[in-house]
Amino acid sequence: MSRALTPNILKPQDLEPNWKWEGRLPAWGHTSVDFERRVDHDRLRRYRLSRAREALKKSGAGSLLLFDVNNIRYVSATKIGEWERDKMCRFCLLTGDESPHVWDFGSAVVHHRKYSDWLLPDNCHAGVVGMRGTIPPSFGLMKKYAEDIAGLIRDAGMADMPVGVDYAETAMFEALKEAGLNIVDGQQIMLSAREIKNWDEIQLLTQAASMVDGVYHMIYEELKPGVRENEIVALSNKLLYEMGSDDVEAINAISGERCNPHPHNFTDRLFRPGDQAFFDILQSYQGYRTCYYRTFNIGRATPVQHDAYKKAREWLDLAIDAIRPGVTTDKVAHLWPAAQDYGFPDELSAFGLQFGHGLGLALHERPIISRAVSLENPMEIQTGMVFALETYCPAADGYSAARIEEEVVVTDTGCEVISLFPAEELPIANRY
Repeated sequence: MSRALTPNILKPQDLEPNWKWEGRLPAWGHTSVDFERRVDHDRLRRYRLSRAREALKKSGAGSLLLFDVNNIRYVSATKIGEWERDKMCRFCLLTGDESPHVWDFGSAVVHHRKYSDWLLPDNCHAGVVGMRGTIPPSFGLMKKYAEDIAGLIRDAGMADMPVGVDYAETAMFEALKEAGLNIVDGQQIMLSAREIKNWDEIQLLTQAASMVDGVYHMIYEELKPGVRENEIVALSNKLLYEMGSDDVEAINAISGERCNPHPHNFTDRLFRPGDQAFFDILQSYQGYRTCYYRTFNIGRATPVQHDAYKKAREWLDLAIDAIRPGVTTDKVAHLWPAAQDYGFPDELSAFGLQFGHGLGLALHERPIISRAVSLENPMEIQTGMVFALETYCPAADGYSAARIEEEVVVTDTGCEVISLFPAEELPIANRY
């Protein structure tokens, strides 16, 4: 059987992202068809593995040992359900140009050998380490697998080179060191690999955003006095899963006096006439995430609420207009107001309010754009990056606030916005 990800089949062109800046980015349906070229999953898998290998070569490390489920999926194209995200029960090893090894949960290994034909069957292993400490280190699994991993690294001729580890339980770090491995920060290696998206990743991110477009239309119709924040969260979850979401990570629903300061959550508060309310939809389609805020008013809006919205929109538009290849993140962050200008004592207290962050298999990837980080640690914006830009402006009434966010794809000449629910002016739901 052909193995698409084995070293002798990977080619230099697998690193090419295959962008097609030809009009608006497509938002395909969920199915594959014979009459349109949609997402090419084989190309997606080859591209991601090639990017990881290239980043590994540039890093000076010889191997990557991965426990972060986003990194495991990026390298091995395996996923066993969203429940595993916080369990720390899976791991993956990438050593030089060899095919990835995956240790997975019980019968998932049998499934990989049967259906994931881009992996070598002998590289799919049953294994589990600590599961957040519930399996005690004294049981010996960590020692066993650390020694197994060290043996595979020796067999690959990489024993004298550092091993990049993204994160692991403390006891696992100790076991790896006892096995003679020189551990370095592997998360930075993987984040550099994941910075630039290929055409298939961009299509999946666009599809995910298009699903949220529909959720906001539903929210616009449902916002009325007597409805609660948690009801909107429930309706949004239902609609997203019906549309094909594989994970609704969180939905912020914040209204009225809860808008300032921003609490980043939802409650059972009833919406009231004149409330300003903002929402954030964080979900994924085939693993690719959204972070997409919109603000509404219910029935009517006051002049100060309109003013807050206009300022948030202006700050956002300034950032969008600045995005193009070659621009550094400090230049974008400089366009946003200082924390003290909108009521916060310092930039860390306001972190995440005027903000940019990469989107991909994780909610927060590179680049990060923030006055707290970017002014002294800028990075260059590049074609193929996909990230969210979000702004927040408190209103002069002391409790209302506007929060807007757009997702952008960096093209050869600028950027394209893929979050399309109208936000140029403050939407008034069920206007009186």
